[in-house]
Amino acid sequence: LADDNGEPSESLVPFILDAAYRYAVKVAFHIQPYKGRDDHTVHENIKYILDNYSSCSAFYKYKTSTGRSLPLFYAYDSYLMPAESWANLLTPTGSHSVRNTPYDGVFIVLLVEERHKHNILSAGYDGTYTYLASNGFSFGSSHQNWKVIKAFCDSNNLIICPWNNHNTRNHINRKYYETALQAALMVKPEIVSITSFNEWHEGTQIEKAVPKTTATCLYLDYLLHQPNTYLELTRRRAERFGKEKEQWLM
Repeated sequence: LADDNGEPSESLVPFILDAAYRYAVKVAFHIQPYKGRDDHTVHENIKYILDNYSSCSAFYKYKTSTGRSLPLFYAYDSYLMPAESWANLLTPTGSHSVRNTPYDGVFIVLLVEERHKHNILSAGYDGTYTYLASNGFSFGSSHQNWKVIKAFCDSNNLIICPWNNHNTRNHINRKYYETALQAALMVKPEIVSITSFNEWHEGTQIEKAVPKTTATCLYLDYLLHQPNTYLELTRRRAERFGKEKEQWLM
């Protein structure tokens, strides 16, 4: 399967998991929209993923507050499916529910507009992530709204994942990225997800970048910083997040 903007990636999954294992990294699946996606096809997707990959050492599982270790799935553009359809899959009484079965998981869905909060509980989601895009681009991606979203999630025992994305903004000597990470940490989230790695076509990346010029293009770089400056910054912030989260949970 593939969304409208990509090629089928199934053949790459074993290689990604193997590479992740070599570097002690875990992999979670991001379920994109595709033609014909509904609760039945997503149910089949989940079964296929878990049957084929959940035994891999690099397959990410989230430890819940009840002590269960469950696979974590992100569902992109989840609002394109009616809440009633998701409820068939994600509520205990759903017609083909995965709850309390070998295919249960933690399902985190996209929140773009404020009204999307109303479907979260009825659909049976476990939490929400923001993903889009730069600060101010949408309700969910605006730093000033993360505190409100966090309060909503806390009051309903949900997970919140602020998700940083530059969306072709000037990095302002790393300040833009640092500000977004700090805003995420301020709301004491369960998880901080970082969209960026090499999404150059969407104007967001943190991978190594070296100066490069071709006959038709001048690539942006991180000078006066080192090519790996954003990876180092991410590592330091991740370490800080881990330490601070331990204190929040004490």
